[in-house]
Amino acid sequence: MIINPVKLDKLAQVAIKVGLQLAEGQDLVVTAPMTAAPLVRRITEHAYKAGAGVVTAIYSDEEATLARYQHAHDASFDKAAGWLYSGMAEAFKGNAARLAIAGDNPMMLSGQDPDKVSRAQRANSAAYKPALQLIAGFDINWNIVSYPSAAWAKLVFPNDSEEVAVGKLADAIFKASRVDADDPIAAWAEHNANLKARWTWLNGKSFSALKYTGPGTDLTVGLADAHRWKGGASEAKNGITCNPNIPTEEVFTTPHRLRVDGYVVATKPLSHNGMLIEEMQARFEGGRLVELKASKGQDAFNKVLDTDEGGRHLGEVALVPHSSPISASGILFFNTLYDENASCHIAQGQCYSDCFVGGKDLTQAEINARGGNSSNIHIDWMIGSDKIDIDGVHVDGSVEPVMRKGEWAN
Repeated sequence: MIINPVKLDKLAQVAIKVGLQLAEGQDLVVTAPMTAAPLVRRITEHAYKAGAGVVTAIYSDEEATLARYQHAHDASFDKAAGWLYSGMAEAFKGNAARLAIAGDNPMMLSGQDPDKVSRAQRANSAAYKPALQLIAGFDINWNIVSYPSAAWAKLVFPNDSEEVAVGKLADAIFKASRVDADDPIAAWAEHNANLKARWTWLNGKSFSALKYTGPGTDLTVGLADAHRWKGGASEAKNGITCNPNIPTEEVFTTPHRLRVDGYVVATKPLSHNGMLIEEMQARFEGGRLVELKASKGQDAFNKVLDTDEGGRHLGEVALVPHSSPISASGILFFNTLYDENASCHIAQGQCYSDCFVGGKDLTQAEINARGGNSSNIHIDWMIGSDKIDIDGVHVDGSVEPVMRKGEWAN
């Protein structure tokens, strides 16, 4: 497998110095597939060089995961390792940083019983919620980066040999993560400044809603009361500024869970927990996704949306220009971390409490009162393209362009 070791080391440095800005003495919890061990080792090295307390890596294994679906008793799929997630939540309460490495085979569970998949995910989501709330609430600095596993690479580049596919995916990850720049840290500083200019403009407008129009789409997304836009680097409640997603091209905020109406089509397939959901069409009424159709994965995804009441309401709305580097690459990554940064998107489920004015000090009841959504899931799906127009709607009903044909209008 051809993975440039210098650039892989740079990615590890970016994860620690830009993604997390790990503080001296801070513990770090890393989750990763076993195939990503080379990156985990480099991240661990740079974490300790930055003064980390204790770095703990938790690995997942595709074959072990599949063994459950092939051999476990039926009751297994309603259980989850709650003790593990409770331990992670305790670590985060103690100010440990969180780093996730994406790289699992996106189609790992595609051949498994969708009922068992949805039940296992539901149990897992419930068990993970105490830890997820601390991440979604931005209590700690956290970050996601990726590693080019062979299974993922072959899905993205099916016509190439495994070695060539891995090399191509590695190069795409490095480019999107800005580690192929001469000075990746400086490149990220410039990019964060550009994103800040965008969300500063949007915050100044205080739109009450966004209206999307285009082929198969006529959707109004009301924005939560006293929402605020964010993007790129942000300060967590523990006072550390981090870049949660590497790569990132989005600015995002919290929609009002009861003020979403209309219909919309997905502009890219969604890969979620080993399922591929294609050609989605959704209709919202009063904030709730009341009808979802898809040419593939429809029943399975509807079961995921019914994880809890909040699953059919929105928790995030994000704007990404169609000309973003990830979109311009022309690659479908089958990985939401990348595909969401090629397109404007919305997310079903849990909102980010920090996307409110004064969000760090709000209680859950206050977040709900402003329109924020609560759920055990958070699933992004893509609705932007070069054929979509977006208008900002003011409180008085007047509108002004935000995006035209997928690009910023100003």
